[in-house]
Amino acid sequence: MRTMPLLPLLLDTPVAEWNLPPDQPWREKQIRAWILQRFVSSYDEMTDLSAPQRSSLASRFRLRAAEPARIQGSEDTTRKFLWKLGDSSFVESVLIPANLGKSGNRSTRLTLCVSSQVGCAYGCRFCASGLDGWRRNLTAAEIVGQVLEAARIAGRRPDNVVFMGMGEPLANLPNLLSAIDLLISPAGIGMGARHVTISTSGLAPQIEELAHHPLQFRLALSLHAASDEIRDKIMPVNRRYPLDQLLAACDTFIQARKKMIFFEYILLAGINDTPEQARLLAQHAKRLHAKVNLIPYNKVEGLPYERPEEDAIHLFCRTLLHAGVRATVRREKGNDIDAACGQLRLREEKTAPPAIRIES
Repeated sequence: MRTMPLLPLLLDTPVAEWNLPPDQPWREKQIRAWILQRFVSSYDEMTDLSAPQRSSLASRFRLRAAEPARIQGSEDTTRKFLWKLGDSSFVESVLIPANLGKSGNRSTRLTLCVSSQVGCAYGCRFCASGLDGWRRNLTAAEIVGQVLEAARIAGRRPDNVVFMGMGEPLANLPNLLSAIDLLISPAGIGMGARHVTISTSGLAPQIEELAHHPLQFRLALSLHAASDEIRDKIMPVNRRYPLDQLLAACDTFIQARKKMIFFEYILLAGINDTPEQARLLAQHAKRLHAKVNLIPYNKVEGLPYERPEEDAIHLFCRTLLHAGVRATVRREKGNDIDAACGQLRLREEKTAPPAIRIES
């Protein structure tokens, strides 16, 4: 049985191919506002376009890049989304709330962790994202589509977007930068640049390339070990770009952009949680004036790694603080909902349900 070819996504298509009336240049702005600011899910909702214009667009372009296949709700109100893409691939996002208190009133800040690839080719030993290998890069529309769908479900735009989901963002750099442009442009979603963070496992050449890119964003380095010996064992990317080369690239980034970077450091019991690793990490952080976010490991089914005991976590953090490094232990969210990226996708592809499921 032959299947119909998949229509291209509107946001991945040059505006010239939208075939808008040449005497109505404002139509592009209207359409982008409907998609990127009002988060509509169908062309029928674009009420200031004529019916023939809506019909023409619908017949040639898909509007939604991702649709929810499964939603998990946590006791701490974190929500994990499994998105189904047009080719039936799955990726994950996590929406994390944080309560803020101002003048006696409480408000909530939403941070959305998004994916940049289907799977991952970099094979960090403790990570579920690459257990099934790498399949393909996400397009810019598929990256932004996760933000739009999450905003639609939450009823408002996330305050922060972090590229810390499935995949290595810098291995999909052209599409990543196009997506960030849509996120921060006033004609796009309109997020502030300081509210967008790119995380990388350590692709040194791309970090140097980003040093001179005009787009504004924050950079986080997923370090996870402070010596080449341990990093080689748990992060194969380190064999290509060892710490000396990686930290030199970070030096270039900081000098060019005059911005602080962050170290993300997942604590693995008996692997990278020793005081010796903490002291080495402090040296790297002080060299780059980096802030360290410590993340106790979320157990992944089928992998041998464990979360350290509380005493080891606190000792590691105190060692950094006593060395003069800004360090925090990230408050854990979503431990009851397959918190580690990639777990939900792997489980879903084994069961392949036909319809959306919402769990709480």
